[in-house]
Amino acid sequence: MIFSENILICMALPLLLTVFLVRDNARRLVIFFLIGMAACLLGAYVSGFIDVAAGYGTEDTAIFISPVVEEAMKFLPLLFYFLMFGPDNDRLFTAAVGVGAGFASFENVCSMITSGTESLGFLLIRGLAVGVMHIVSIAALALGLVMARRYKVSGVSAILGALSVSMLFHGIYNLLASGNGISSAIGFCLPIVTAILVFLAYRKLQAK
Repeated sequence: MIFSENILICMALPLLLTVFLVRDNARRLVIFFLIGMAACLLGAYVSGFIDVAAGYGTEDTAIFISPVVEEAMKFLPLLFYFLMFGPDNDRLFTAAVGVGAGFASFENVCSMITSGTESLGFLLIRGLAVGVMHIVSIAALALGLVMARRYKVSGVSAILGALSVSMLFHGIYNLLASGNGISSAIGFCLPIVTAILVFLAYRKLQAK
């Protein structure tokens, strides 16, 4: 058993100090990195509660519950920032990357402590796949917000649509990664391929 709160404190305190030493985008990235770690811990609480209340097993929770909870937890601070401060596209994507990186980093550290660190290859694959997956999913959400603002479509439908896509993407990744053989290989490659597509879409949107 690990104490996730203690891990969060140990990771967050040095980063919190840097907030007072950096400015502009660097400060924004650090702040949202911290928010991402906190969102990961809150997501674990909610998923764990649903797991116990509904009687799901660990694997079913990871496939059916965690994607919904985790994507919602990541999206809420980004949505608050978008609605309250109206940031430009670059600042919105900086915030999204910070939340995704913080979420993935905290999740990987807790997983590493729980499961052990015997296999360096597995840790590298998991660190890259999970890190990219969390960043890509919230970057796609940020892209949805940008497109909604640019094309003046219904805000509610755009938000719900982007959130649904990110939850589906996360669920497919967890389903593939939980298997063995070719399915897990496809799951680990999925975030990287999606990251390239999101990057190209964002560049094309900027060029217009």
